[in-house]
Amino acid sequence: MAPGLFITFEGIDGAGKSSHIAPLAAAWRAQGRCVTLTREPGGTPLAEKLRALLLHDDMDALTEALLVFAARRDHLRCVIEPALARGDVVLCDRFTDATFAYQGAGRGFDTQVLSYLERIAQTGLALEPDLMRNPDLTLWFDLAPDVAAARLADARSPDRFEALDTAFFHRVAQGYAARAASAPQRFARIDAAQPQAQVWQQLTAVLVQRGWLADGAGVVPAMSVPGATL
Repeated sequence: MAPGLFITFEGIDGAGKSSHIAPLAAAWRAQGRCVTLTREPGGTPLAEKLRALLLHDDMDALTEALLVFAARRDHLRCVIEPALARGDVVLCDRFTDATFAYQGAGRGFDTQVLSYLERIAQTGLALEPDLMRNPDLTLWFDLAPDVAAARLADARSPDRFEALDTAFFHRVAQGYAARAASAPQRFARIDAAQPQAQVWQQLTAVLVQRGWLADGAGVVPAMSVPGATL
């Protein structure tokens, strides 16, 4: 059995990451791999309830962080860890990097507290009892906040985060850049300002280079506006 792979997709709202997840799953399934598609916050019935609160109810940054990590703990326990133990490829729309980017850089919340919550929520769920679960690879869709905002302008009514000003998303983008700089072996930067076909080529090239995906696998996804993710 092939070992499980945990791959996350990160970027500010409007970066286009969500439109690539299903086509990438199809490419892996065509190669005979089992794939689990999921998202954060969310992925389990409990975590989806917490997601609704996070996106629509007013709260401070600490409350946001506690709810995010509570949802993540349940998500890891019920979905991600069992899938990895089966040998699945797990494709997750956002994970802990989003918390450091949104609540940490965006909200200005203490990153040391976030690191403490990360250790608590993400340790002791894998087969290795002391493992703190992190992705094997993070695909970071890097896009200027002004461009991302223009893409989402006519999509639908914004949620609590999408309604924040551009300055907030500039801070979030800087938070992602800092996370990528701190873990260059895990992050792969995708230039999300490029046309859809070129974005697809960038991300598949990363996976081919690592030996995880066959060269030329999959088709270019149809252009769509990404859905709301925290």
